[in-house]
Amino acid sequence: MVLTKEYRICMPISVEEYQIGQLYMIARHSLEQSGDGEGVEVVENRKCEDPEHGQGHYTEKRIHLSSRLPYWIQSIIPKIFYITEKAWNYYPFTITEYTCSFLPKFHIEIKTRYENNNGSTDNCLNLTAEQLAERLVEHVDIAYDEVSARHYKEEEDPRFFQSTKTHRGPLVEGWRNTHTPIMCSYKLVSAYFEVWGLQTKVEDFVHSCIREVLLLGHRQAFAWIDSWVDMSYDDVKEYESKLQKETNIKIQNADEADSAIEAKELGQGDSSQTQALSVESPPKTPDSKKGYFSSWFS
Repeated sequence: MVLTKEYRICMPISVEEYQIGQLYMIARHSLEQSGDGEGVEVVENRKCEDPEHGQGHYTEKRIHLSSRLPYWIQSIIPKIFYITEKAWNYYPFTITEYTCSFLPKFHIEIKTRYENNNGSTDNCLNLTAEQLAERLVEHVDIAYDEVSARHYKEEEDPRFFQSTKTHRGPLVEGWRNTHTPIMCSYKLVSAYFEVWGLQTKVEDFVHSCIREVLLLGHRQAFAWIDSWVDMSYDDVKEYESKLQKETNIKIQNADEADSAIEAKELGQGDSSQTQALSVESPPKTPDSKKGYFSSWFS
């Protein structure tokens, strides 16, 4: 049985505002998390269209993160490893899928809808009776649920942060019942890992990581509000494009440096041998076809 949870995360902003804040947060967070050959590499970023949802935006990313995994997972995977994120954004509805370069039976699907309420819609994602019976609903409080110590920053704590431009915050106990404006991210997350003996452990681990990154990301989107609240959609897309290029350069430069070091250590420093060694790395998509998943393991 697939472990399916519906996370509901409220924010002290509107759905219209969050469209900008989300794009800003993901781009900035991806750049901050990238380095030493690991992080989020943007492979494709283009417009798309769906007969049901209309016009949207498609992105494909590679998340390089081998050394950020727990030891028990590192022990069963190769050193060179990445996760592919494919996302279809028909805001305020999105679909995101994750697959693994090494584990073909590993798959995560996330369906999200954003509404201007405090998480009170019982079936926001139009689930069937069978899906409703199987899902577990979990509310995430960006102010009063604890993030791990390694991710905590006081300046990003909604209990203490106040926006200088909107004067929102600090958030007090019970804020989700009193704050205006307020919105909710409804996220239906299904984790699949059909490997006998590991399925339950891996699916539980994935959900714990997802919950952590949802909490952290939504906290940051609010704490960084003064940086994005005055942006237009065009402004934030330009910002996103700029940071995506910087992120890709950081990862590619680190990959090239690692290949050179490995070649030197093996006594194979000439260009032809270095090129042969680099074939072991995951293939790069050409520049003409240039979520955040990496921090689940950071």
